[in-house]
Amino acid sequence: MASTVVWQQLKSFIVRYPIARGMISYSLIWPTGSLIQQTFEGKSWGSYDWWRVFRFSMYGGLFVAPTLYGWVKISSAMWPHTSLRYGVIKAAVETISYTPAAMTCFYFIMSLLESKTVQEAVAEVGKKFLPTYKVALAVWPLVATINFSLIPERNRVPFISVCSLCWTCFLAYMKHLEHHEVDQVI
Repeated sequence: MASTVVWQQLKSFIVRYPIARGMISYSLIWPTGSLIQQTFEGKSWGSYDWWRVFRFSMYGGLFVAPTLYGWVKISSAMWPHTSLRYGVIKAAVETISYTPAAMTCFYFIMSLLESKTVQEAVAEVGKKFLPTYKVALAVWPLVATINFSLIPERNRVPFISVCSLCWTCFLAYMKHLEHHEVDQVI
């Protein structure tokens, strides 16, 4: 009985505040990406870096979801139609505006959350941005076109959050690489 009431209140909250859906999704999907990436490193339940998982959860839920929600709202206001043409336009604009800013923020903020200095965070952005952006160019224009042309606006952030699980695994991998390893991988 009490769980039903709590569930109904949660559903009501999510309907009233749609940004909460994305924040909940990203708070779960981003740390899952970190756990998957750490599993590929050979870690298991007893050896996972739980602080890293926590940083991914905080970053995904408190930074990525709100900024992505804002981008979706702005782009939907600028190009309100849902069609392939407008999907391609939105994807192109996102690829040259939101994506570079999001990747820069990812490396910079996550470095600061690791207690690195501002200079170290800037160096990490400088080393990892371009290789990551090249991979993003191969992935996100297609995903964004589908999102903006086929998915209803109310489901765009959750759709992207599901698609981003694989991307988050890649970002977790890139984030974990040392500077000298980046050149060898990409």
